Amino acid sequence: MENISIIILFLFVMFTLLGTGVWVGLALMGVAWVGMELFTTRPVGDVMLTTIWSSSSSWTLTALPLFIWMGEILYRTRLSEDMFRGLAPWMARLPGGLVHTNIVGCTVFAAVSGSSAATLTTVGKMSIPELRKREYPEKMIIGTLAGAATLGLMIPPSLTLIVYGVTINESISKLFFAGIVPGIVLAGMFMAYVAITSRVSSKWNPTEEPRMSFSEKLANTRFLLPVILLILVVIGSMYLGFATATEAAAFGVIGSLILAASQGSLNWKSFTESLMGATYTSAMIALILAGAAFLSLSMGFTGLPRGLADMIATLELSRFELLMVLLVFYIILGMFLDGISSVVLTMAVVEPMIRQAGIDLIWFGIFIVVVVEMAQITPPIGFNLFVLQGMTNYQMGFIARAAFPMFLIMVLMVFVLIAFPEVATWLPENIRSRPGG
Repeated sequence: MENISIIILFLFVMFTLLGTGVWVGLALMGVAWVGMELFTTRPVGDVMLTTIWSSSSSWTLTALPLFIWMGEILYRTRLSEDMFRGLAPWMARLPGGLVHTNIVGCTVFAAVSGSSAATLTTVGKMSIPELRKREYPEKMIIGTLAGAATLGLMIPPSLTLIVYGVTINESISKLFFAGIVPGIVLAGMFMAYVAITSRVSSKWNPTEEPRMSFSEKLANTRFLLPVILLILVVIGSMYLGFATATEAAAFGVIGSLILAASQGSLNWKSFTESLMGATYTSAMIALILAGAAFLSLSMGFTGLPRGLADMIATLELSRFELLMVLLVFYIILGMFLDGISSVVLTMAVVEPMIRQAGIDLIWFGIFIVVVVEMAQITPPIGFNLFVLQGMTNYQMGFIARAAFPMFLIMVLMVFVLIAFPEVATWLPENIRSRPGG
């Protein structure tokens, strides 16, 4: 009952602050402040300052503004149009048309950034104007972006998988291999949903793309080559061990500037606009991250995540029942915490339960990531929803409704993983990882 009271209190404070128009990051800090004041004896001001500073000064986070700037350069120069010109002929004839570029673009860029927010911002900056121009349904544009951007958490490199692997002392490289096939399967499920919706929806009436012969499609593919080359440089530098994610992001920025300059679409105006756009978006995300870090710490002090996990442990459930309870548990937790915090705060209690139930820990890592992906698009603290709100100026309710079908597809993906565990386990079992991986 005490845990339920804390949840109700947190929800009340959150909705009160958001309802009065307070910035999201400040609203998160307000909820955390109330939690710290009521349930702990720690000096709240000192804790808040320390937490906000440490979350904002993380070296890992420097990759985020760089990837966002790379996306801004692609968006404000001809490179984004060229990417669309290269993808459009191949996607246009599929059921659902060019909306598939959202999903394909996010799947490809997920392998570059490892970040859901960076994937969403970069692909969104490129695709939203082009899809609006062609009069695709707004809810489908927003929903597919919100859902497909979460693939940045699953397709390696994935920060969540790294944290999970370190927490339970499992091979990071095996977890990375385990994330590849489920990531592709989930992208395929998103595309299937788009295809079916395009056939049954009465609101689906976009501007038809001109028909092209196969040779014309191949000729148009040349417009994709600069972006593919850029992605190969970024991915290659990381996978070959030449660069960290942050250094690879810097390569991406330099490469996109060189490509834009070589096309003649880079000038002082587009350069300054891209830099200011990246600064604005990065500051918005940084404030939300700082608020989320303080809220995560506050939740940890209240003992709520551990209390809920302990409560589940006392129920003595079967394997399937345990997974269903954990599914609901992490969905609820994801409404208040970011995915990494959810993993860190609960794994000490959840891991023994998983081992006792005989559940493969590599498989469970992918299960956790899919559920954490759902948390990115569930209100009140769905991070992708806030990023989309900043990009599109829509109300949170509209964005959440647009993303809801993607949430249901992720729930379906959980059952696919349970029914066919080989989807996650086959690749890591059949590929020899490097020693110490």
